[in-house]
Amino acid sequence: MVTGGAGFVGRPLCERLQARGASVFAPRRADFDLTDQRDVARAFDAAAPDTVIHLAAEVGGIGANQDSPGRFFYANMAMGLHLIEEARRRDVAKFVQAGTVCAYPKLTPVPFSEEHLWDGFPEPTNAPYGVAKKALLVMLQAYRDQYGLNGIYLLPVNLYGPGDNFDPRSSHVIPALIRRCEEARLAGAESITCWGTGRASREFLYVEDCAEAIARATQRYDGPEPVNVGSGQEITIRELTERIAGLTGFTGALLWDEDQPDGQPRRRVDTSRARDWFDFEASTPLEDGLRRTIDWFRAQPRDARGHTAALR
Repeated sequence: MVTGGAGFVGRPLCERLQARGASVFAPRRADFDLTDQRDVARAFDAAAPDTVIHLAAEVGGIGANQDSPGRFFYANMAMGLHLIEEARRRDVAKFVQAGTVCAYPKLTPVPFSEEHLWDGFPEPTNAPYGVAKKALLVMLQAYRDQYGLNGIYLLPVNLYGPGDNFDPRSSHVIPALIRRCEEARLAGAESITCWGTGRASREFLYVEDCAEAIARATQRYDGPEPVNVGSGQEITIRELTERIAGLTGFTGALLWDEDQPDGQPRRRVDTSRARDWFDFEASTPLEDGLRRTIDWFRAQPRDARGHTAALR
């Protein structure tokens, strides 16, 4: 069973699992509210899974996190809580939890190593989401110790690619910048305004690479320790914005609203565990992934360029 199997990461993951011979059930949000224990039980009844991969989440960029901190904490905590408990009750053989790089402390040494996950509080703008996700790591480790549940925990970095969420109210930085630059180009705008200083850095992973990492971890990794999933490459938001502007053909000025938050100052993870423990290394260069994402966005009808939840 893959929660979020119809979503951004879920679709390419389900394709990979089926290609490897798995029978996959992906509960739809319209049919199952995974924050409700009764609906979680119904999903398990329908799937009878031996493995659960939990991707479903309520997510967004800095603005969405600031607007809905309580909802982001509750929904992500409740979904994971009910799913892990139901997996224990039904003796599921393996539970795979998708965490988040937002769980790391604000000032984690770069590159982020899994050993530093508990060295401080997350960056405040996304702390409720990050803490809820990190609590599920504790739950899985506790359930392993007490009940023998084989639960693994993955920490993907910022994801992007075709099928991402381009809704300006909730999108992450790459789809938000692609949409803004493309619409400004079409409108002949002289400038666009971006959040923050542009000096913060991020690491990005192409969605197909993330799906491959999860598939490999599901097959090959059975340990209790969290594992970073990323590309190992870092880029500042200013450089990223300039690159997206160039790829979309937007030639206007790039302005920066420094009254808006940058979020975490830097992000780049140590990917050695993923390489050593389940033989994963990202294969898609950022430039190639950005081109594919821009091409996908341009191919969408104007009225369809809205919300596609990132892990739902």
